[in-house]
Amino acid sequence: MATTGKMTSRKGRTSYIMAIVGVSLVLVLLGFLGWMGINYSKLVDYFRESVPVQVFLRETTTEAAKDSLLAQVKVMPYVKSYSYKDKETARREWQSMGNEDFMAFIDTNILPRSIEMNLKSQYVVPDTLKKIEQTLLANTNVTDVKYPTNVVGSMTILRKIGFVLLAVALILAIVVIVLIDNTIRLAMFSNRFLIKTMQMVGATRWFIAKPMNIRAIINGSISAGIAIAVIWAMLLSIQQVVPELKTLHDTKLFILLCVLLLILGVAISLFSTHRSVIKYLKMKLDDLY
Repeated sequence: MATTGKMTSRKGRTSYIMAIVGVSLVLVLLGFLGWMGINYSKLVDYFRESVPVQVFLRETTTEAAKDSLLAQVKVMPYVKSYSYKDKETARREWQSMGNEDFMAFIDTNILPRSIEMNLKSQYVVPDTLKKIEQTLLANTNVTDVKYPTNVVGSMTILRKIGFVLLAVALILAIVVIVLIDNTIRLAMFSNRFLIKTMQMVGATRWFIAKPMNIRAIINGSISAGIAIAVIWAMLLSIQQVVPELKTLHDTKLFILLCVLLLILGVAISLFSTHRSVIKYLKMKLDDLY
């Protein structure tokens, strides 16, 4: 009897560990999807505001005219940030890209001066950029305005992609919840004889369910904690590769996501465990085999 009890206890611990691991994995998936969801609009804004708009100046533009143009750019409502690039800076950038220094063959720096701007996200759309380009070209000191038209054009489908991702996330959320439920029910399957034995010796339904419900709450909390730690480590790793993503970090939203994962992990674990206990209590002994 003692050996049997130890084997049952060992099986129970193993099943609980497997349940914790399984729930943690699906919560990681759901949590990462949640992080992408709450940061999607920020990601879109970040990519749009990273599109460079280069305004090239005429060779004959005086310093006073250049300063006047910079003053105009500074107060333009659609400009998020800007920088002035003189001929020497343009030359250094040319060389940094692996190009040969043309000054070794000619005495004149042929690269033009320019102003590089980053626009606010709502203005980075083809029609609006075209109007901004025409406005800038109206200045007699501007020879050309360049920006990656293909990139800007492709960004118009970002909203559609967002709706598709939302639909996929909802479907995956349902699948994840079902997976968690099945994982816990499988873990409870190994305890079915223990549940039935306690019932047969006169234990009440509440007496049987209470310790398992408490265990479910603890396991759900542990699973959520593991998932939150993994998601946090993943985000730190991603930010190491792409440092610019640090600007998207919102502590309040991340804390809210962690709380939701904790609630979800505990709620589903408790619901699935309690339902399994009630199910095995209602079953006949012969049906457990």
